[in-house]
Amino acid sequence: MKKPFDIDLALELISAAVRPWPKAAMFELAEDGFNSPFEQLVACMISIRTYDEVTLPTARKFFARSRTPAEVSQLTIKEIDTLINASTFHERKAEQIRQIARRIIDEYEGNLPCDSEVLQSFPGVGPKCANLVLGIACNQPFISVDIHVYRITNRWGYVQASTPEKTMAALEAKLPRKHWIDINRLLVPFGKHICTGERPHCSTCPILDMCQQVGIRAQ
Repeated sequence: MKKPFDIDLALELISAAVRPWPKAAMFELAEDGFNSPFEQLVACMISIRTYDEVTLPTARKFFARSRTPAEVSQLTIKEIDTLINASTFHERKAEQIRQIARRIIDEYEGNLPCDSEVLQSFPGVGPKCANLVLGIACNQPFISVDIHVYRITNRWGYVQASTPEKTMAALEAKLPRKHWIDINRLLVPFGKHICTGERPHCSTCPILDMCQQVGIRAQ
């Protein structure tokens, strides 16, 4: 019989379990000093449909050339595309990044505000990226639900939701606010190395005795 799910204990145990693994890309970039709202937004856009192993060197290459809206706005779309061409959909992202930089210059005097509506008004920016920027760069309590957070929290049985969007709403209603930023930071490496999409490593999971293993077939 499974123990009642204790989210505080679960995240404490997961934090220890993922310590040997690389951090989620945007959190690692923030620790490296790329922690402004604009840098975090650009990094998240680069990361869309792109593995962290590609996102990190691509973002660092881009920031070595330009880190502010003013600097980015001076680049051509082709120059931006060349810098981020390892990223998936790089041509479209290059156009969007330059457009965002120009809007920040024209509408916000070069300073990207920590505002969800503003962030999501930009092309290519959805709730996941907006919430990561607000959480990491602005230290505001927002939950970012990517494929790992969606899969794992539903697999636990902690929430029951059919989409990432519904998972975010369910977590906002249930998850203690102190964990809103950290849940993405922890579950990305946890989802990559332990609670994987296919054939999760349940035998090595530190919270197996709490997890309902929803959708997991006996192996």
